[in-house]
Amino acid sequence: MSFDPMAVAVDWLDAYRAGDIESILDMYAEDAVVHCGFGGFKTITGREALRADWIDRLQKYPAGSLDDLNPYHDGTILSYVTSTGVVNALFAFDAAGRIKELNLARSH
Repeated sequence: MSFDPMAVAVDWLDAYRAGDIESILDMYAEDAVVHCGFGGFKTITGREALRADWIDRLQKYPAGSLDDLNPYHDGTILSYVTSTGVVNALFAFDAAGRIKELNLARSH
C-alpha cells in the first residue's frame, strides 16, 4: 500500500470541516459508492450525486471534532461529531488511495 489509509480519512474530515467540496470530491474514485444510513438510508454514486449530497450534508450535518480513528482491514473507521451526534465512517480505498466505498452510520 503506497498511501496511509488513516491519513486519507483525516484529510477527508479536515476537508469536510472546512466545507471544501472540491477537495472532498477529488478524494473519491470515479466509481465510488457511498452508503448513508441516517436521514433515511441512501446509496450515492457519481460525481454530481456526490456533489448534491455534500451540499446538503454540509448544511444539515456540519462536522465537528474527531471522535475516534482506527485501522480496519485495508481501510479505516473514523468517528466524528456532528450537531446530531457521533457518526461512524467506514472507508475502503482503491490502489491509488482514493475512496472507493464509504459507509456512514450513526454511532450507537
